[in-house]
Parts: sequence; C-alpha cells; structure tokens
Amino acid sequence: MIQLVVGSQWGDEGKGKMVDLLSQKADYAVRFHGGNNAGHTVVLNGKKHPFHLVPSGIFSKKAKAVIANGVIIDPQVLIAEMDNLEKEGVRLKNKLFISPRAHLIMPYHKALDEAYENARGKNKLGTTRRGIGPTYADKVSYNGIRVYELVNWPSFVEKFKFQAAIKNKILKLFRVEPIDINRELKIFHGYRQRLLPYVVDTFQLLQKAVDNKKNIVFEGAHGVMLDVDWSPYPYSTGSNITTGAVNTGSGVSNFAIDYVWAVVKAYLSRVGGGPLPTEIIDKNADYIREKGHEYGTTTGRPRRIGWLDLEMVKFTTRLISANRLAITRLDILTGLPKLKICIGYYLNGKKISQSECGYNEMAKLTPRYQTFSGWQEDISGATKLNQLPKNCKKYLRFIESFLKIPIKIISTGADRHDYIKA
Repeated sequence: MIQLVVGSQWGDEGKGKMVDLLSQKADYAVRFHGGNNAGHTVVLNGKKHPFHLVPSGIFSKKAKAVIANGVIIDPQVLIAEMDNLEKEGVRLKNKLFISPRAHLIMPYHKALDEAYENARGKNKLGTTRRGIGPTYADKVSYNGIRVYELVNWPSFVEKFKFQAAIKNKILKLFRVEPIDINRELKIFHGYRQRLLPYVVDTFQLLQKAVDNKKNIVFEGAHGVMLDVDWSPYPYSTGSNITTGAVNTGSGVSNFAIDYVWAVVKAYLSRVGGGPLPTEIIDKNADYIREKGHEYGTTTGRPRRIGWLDLEMVKFTTRLISANRLAITRLDILTGLPKLKICIGYYLNGKKISQSECGYNEMAKLTPRYQTFSGWQEDISGATKLNQLPKNCKKYLRFIESFLKIPIKIISTGADRHDYIKA
C-alpha cells in the first residue's frame, strides 16, 4: 500500500503527526520535495520532536526514512537533526537514505534570500530566509550543486568556487557580506564526511519497494496553497506539492498511490505575507493562537489565524485527487461560542471560485460563511467518535458532505495516540 499525506491549506495542518501515525505500519517514509522551510512536529509522550528535513516517520521501528531527489538539503540543518536523533537513541545506519540527486542549499543562497527580501522593503513576501527560492532558481537555471557533487569532491570544489564568486558580486551590490569561499569549503568537507555513508540510489531503493508491494508513506512538506504553480504566486514556496510531484521528486509513479490523505486543520493558519480571505483579527484569533500555540516551527513567528475555508479546500483536494480526509486540531476550537466555515466567495458582488483567483482577487474577496454553534466540552485526547459533543459532530459532518470525501482520522491532541479512527 502506498499513501501520500498532503496539507490542504497553507501549511501547519498537522502533517507530521499524520506521517508519524501512518508510518508505524510502513516500510518506508519518504520526503519528496521542499527544504528546511518546512517544519513538522511529532509529539511522543508529551515531548516535541521538530523536523525540517528528516521524514517524520523516522521514529517508526520498522520504516526506513528516505530523503528523495526532490528535496533541497541544507547540510548543517540535516546533520543537526541526525545528531539529535542519535542522542534520542535512533540508529540511522541502514535506516536513513539520501538521494545523490538532491540539490544543496549553499551559504550564498541564504545570503541572497535575505538580500532580496530586504530589497523588497514594504513589499516583502514573508519568506523564511532559508535560501529556498534561490536554491530552486539555481536548480532550474543549471547552476545548482547536488549531493552528487558533494560525493565527487573535485567537482564540488570547482562548481562551488565558480558559483560563490558570481554570487559574491551580487551580494556586494546589496551591501551584504560576501561568502568566505575557502572557509566554506572546509566546512562542507566536514559535511561530506558525515553525510557520505547515507547516500544511495534512492530510485532503485523505492522501485524495489514498489515491486515488492511494500508499504510506503510519502510526506508532503507544505500546504497545497503554497505550491509554486497553484498558489497565489509569488506568495508560494519553491516546489510542487501536488500528487504528481511524487513522481518527479522520488521516481515513484503517482499512479501507484492508493490513498491520498488531505490533512485539513479545523481552522486556518498561515505564516508570512499574502492574502488570507477568512483571516480573523479579533479576540477569537487571539484565543485560537494561544490555545493552539500557533507559532511557526521553523521561524517562531506568530501565525495568522482564519476560519476554515472549504471553498479553498475543495479546490486543493480536487487538485491532489484526495480520497481520505484527516481533520486536525479540532480540540483547539473547544470553548468558542460560534464557529464559521467559508463555503464560497464574492468578488464585486458576484460569485467567484478559488481557481479563478490570483493574489489581487484573493485580497478583495468577501467570504460567504455558514455559522455553527460551538461546544464547551473538552475533547482533547478523545479516541472514540461517541466522545465528541453533538455540535462537534455537526461541524465534522458538514465538512465531509461539502467536500464529498470521507473523514478517516480525527486528531484530538498533539500526541501520536490522540486521535479517533472514523
């Protein structure tokens, strides 16, 4: 069985928990796109484990963790995660595998990211400044450096010197400190020694897994509304997040996927700039943000909060061909007297669909809401459907009927075991 876990909104939907949960019975847990601008959190026995590059299924005793070719890797971040895992007692030998085709985030990418963002002034995009965009730009303009070059050290040295010299000229124009080429080469030689034992042909590894009918869980790193093609671009990430990206990012055909899980947070949150049609700017937003600890795993920035937008989720679930829903963070809504769900948009008094909207239209939309009575009962840690209050069940039934996709998992808390199998 092959399963894909994708965020249906703006990220931070709780994908890490879902991947960890599904990976308990998996043979492979695979990251297939994105970089360390993603932050996935796994909570085990009350302890938080944040991940940025290592697949969230790493704590499965059975599953092998694969960082496939579509991922862009910051070696410093990856090695820090590896060190933390080994301190936790996770043996990475024959468990973690890295594709040689994965591109590397270089120090000049991070410097350029910050320089570009500063130059935009009041028009900042709200990037995480992790070098994601510049790395993908180099990838598609044939200027990227991969793990492959790190393995073949003379090639790495040649390409790094060439690229760093060019980037330093650009950085000087922005009055940003240039990269110390010789110092960085020494640092990367150390990275090379640490990462080399984990580099394998992940294409063959995963093809054999498919041929042998192994259980595979693919982990989407961001929400679909940040997809570089399907977002309100340029308020996006640098990679594709949709189902087809499994093929380009890992070599496994998307036609081999049995279940596409759309992870739907029971409300909305977003980090960074760009339009958010159902954004709440009142005491309800403050309540949700504080109760849900809505601060970025990667950036620490407070997240913007909005009501659940089903017009948007209908668009994203169709885009990824979702056939299962996982509802997360439902417990955070406990205590609110009224809840709203967006069921459509108006623009200048006329109905408009999500797919018709760019960032200009999204900034001017008027959401069409349906209002629901809230519930006061504490549902945190509930494990059975009959433990949910009547109004909570109504909220869930409406989501399911609107999207016409069955809800199979309802998360009722942060820990792995806090969920209802519907």
